[in-house]
Amino acid sequence: MKLDLLGILIFGGVLLIGLVVIIILIASMIVLTKALIRYIQSKEIREEKGTFKKSLGEVLKQQREDCKMTQQFVAETIGVSRQAVSKWENGTSDPSTSNLISLAKLYKISVEEILHEVK
Repeated sequence: MKLDLLGILIFGGVLLIGLVVIIILIASMIVLTKALIRYIQSKEIREEKGTFKKSLGEVLKQQREDCKMTQQFVAETIGVSRQAVSKWENGTSDPSTSNLISLAKLYKISVEEILHEVK
């Protein structure tokens, strides 16, 4: 009689542990599924962030090239040396506020648009 009771208790304990493991697995799957769905839905935001990871120099160079202008033309138009434009574009130095405003006017965009693309 005691042996039967001990067997039943052991079987019940194993069954209980098995149920707990199954519940933990199901809960983990639910949490992982929710996290995956949230990650998939954030694709547009992740792509948008990736497009803004540029330095000021890269943005300035891209704008100049989009306008089909040479560094020499830009330099002569805003009254600086070609080397200054080159330094701005390769990130060695940054344009002054007044030069940045002049560049924006030359490229026919706002200063805010330039800065918005900078990381």
